[in-house]
Amino acid sequence: MNTEDPFHQSELTTILVVADIAKSKTFYLDVLGAELFREYGGSSVVLKFLGQWILIVTAGEPTADKPDTQFTPPEKPDSVSHSFTIRVSDCQKSYDILKQRGAEFITPPYDWGAEVRCFFRDPDGHLFEISEYRG
Repeated sequence: MNTEDPFHQSELTTILVVADIAKSKTFYLDVLGAELFREYGGSSVVLKFLGQWILIVTAGEPTADKPDTQFTPPEKPDSVSHSFTIRVSDCQKSYDILKQRGAEFITPPYDWGAEVRCFFRDPDGHLFEISEYRG
């Protein structure tokens, strides 16, 4: 054990800023199958998804610990600075299940040879990829 490790026994949480907390909560629970961990303040929902933490929050103004930083949902869903990739064993099957649950895909699965993948967005435009590696 390295006692100099600043992340010893830590976990990573991704924060996603959303416009409508109820709509996003429904998407993550019902479409993706995330697990609700807790809600607080009416503007934050903590989810467990594929062994990771996702915190969905509404927009927020600067605070004392981040005085020049505002949290805002994506303004242009087609301009991506962050995305999730979910490695799956069968892209077509995952696509069919998620589409049936209400996920809206950009295209059906595309076969690149060594990889089959496709992309969808959450209600605010955060990008998700499902990818099957065949290499």
